[in-house]
Amino acid sequence: MDPVATISWIVCFVVVTVAVTGLSGRVGWSAPIVLVTVGVAVSFIPAVPAIELQPEFVLYGILPPLLYAAAIRTSFVDVRARRDGILLLSVGLVTFTVVAVGFVTWWIVPSITLAAAFAFGAVVAPTDAVAVSAMAGRIGLPRRLVTVLEGESLLNDATALVALNAAIAAILSTVTPWMVVGDFGLAVGGGLAVGLGVAFVLSMIRKRLRAPVLDTSLSLVTPYVAFIPAQLIHGSGVLAVVVAGLYLGYRSPVIQTAEARIAETLNWRTIQFLLENAVFLFIGLAASGILKGVATTGPGPWQTAGIAVVILLALFLSRALWMLLSTTVYRFGPEWLRQRGWSWRTGAAVSFAGVRGVVTLAAVFLLPEATPGRAYLQFLALVVVVGTLLQGLTLPWIIRLLHLPAPNWRQEMDETHRLLAEAQTAGLTRLDEELVDTEVEERVLVRLRTNARFLSDALEAPSPEDSEPVLTAYNRLRRSMILAEREAVITARSEGRYQELSVRAALAAIDLEETALKVNKPRRPGSNLT
Repeated sequence: MDPVATISWIVCFVVVTVAVTGLSGRVGWSAPIVLVTVGVAVSFIPAVPAIELQPEFVLYGILPPLLYAAAIRTSFVDVRARRDGILLLSVGLVTFTVVAVGFVTWWIVPSITLAAAFAFGAVVAPTDAVAVSAMAGRIGLPRRLVTVLEGESLLNDATALVALNAAIAAILSTVTPWMVVGDFGLAVGGGLAVGLGVAFVLSMIRKRLRAPVLDTSLSLVTPYVAFIPAQLIHGSGVLAVVVAGLYLGYRSPVIQTAEARIAETLNWRTIQFLLENAVFLFIGLAASGILKGVATTGPGPWQTAGIAVVILLALFLSRALWMLLSTTVYRFGPEWLRQRGWSWRTGAAVSFAGVRGVVTLAAVFLLPEATPGRAYLQFLALVVVVGTLLQGLTLPWIIRLLHLPAPNWRQEMDETHRLLAEAQTAGLTRLDEELVDTEVEERVLVRLRTNARFLSDALEAPSPEDSEPVLTAYNRLRRSMILAEREAVITARSEGRYQELSVRAALAAIDLEETALKVNKPRRPGSNLT
């Protein structure tokens, strides 16, 4: 295909993605389901070129930025507080699902080996961070439940890919339990080491950058800088990206300027929107090729439908059983577990939130050509993605049935206001310290303390030539106050006195005001980076 045609198809792809997503939101439909449906319908149009999903492109090109975009906006504080529940799901549940679904697949799919069945179990085990985040934001789940689900979906990919590599090794040769344990240790250790190392080095570099364009440019390559080296040393690139994103997102108030944080947030929101929705359209476009392969190798439509239903039931029941066991241990275990446990209703809600997505579709194409029933397993993986997306549509009804408390928006807003008031008190204290040996016009102090009409008055009555300009004095003192306000918010976060949601809202408000001050700052000639 010539370059012009390629670019034209890419533009059409983006336009269709944006249009379908926007229209789905307006009518209240699930955008992933609609995008997959549109993709399937379009894939059978003769004029549309055949789409073949390249797993390396998805794993190295799409997955790192998607994970990083989710990680930098995920609360490290909340993940650390719920680490036991997240590990139970991201490691324990994935392992349990691989074994349970693997045995069911081996039992029900004709002419498939146990190794290939376990490989398929690893393919469908991880939930999708993108789908879970979109679902949580649309439904309004309890904050604690959102933290657990997002933490699970960010970290379970590493466990699933290690299990997949072990199963692939068993398909091609032989594998021992010690090899699996060694691979898992290398994946976790290598991923953590590379992720922390990359995050630390980049934080030192970005702390010295004052230009938002340079900072954002470095941010855009960060997921690849973490993912590729980790993969090269046989560590978990997924874990490296998640660790780097969590660390840099948590440290952003310290290592970035306000302008850089705002620019990074907007850019990654756009990238995440395009990628996460384009992936579902891409899945639909690849469906025709998958279906053609099944038509020649599958056991027949009715038997295939029965197999798909059984596998979906196995996925749901394995997750439900694991949540039942976990909740039982939390409710009736030692005191320290009972204090950290979740309720039966929360466990039931988590059972219905097992949505699969891009990782499952990419992983199934990693199966080697020698895998028995490879084309058929690819089709079953597509069915799992679509089926779990449809299952996710029932979650709002399940939440209402379980009477789970929705987020208290008024309480969260009040908490944010209290934190901002605390920060403003710190800013006023800093102002008093700055004024000890400084002469400042009274109207500057009025503006700083009451936020009254100031700019127009300053322009109408400029300062005498022998005194500091009014706007310069205001900017200098207000920046000092903002620095104190941000320090107060960061201190409150480290002391755990406010929810992370309120902390981020307060920091965002402070960043916006600091950025607004830049309007009055003289720009150096020839500078276009600040």
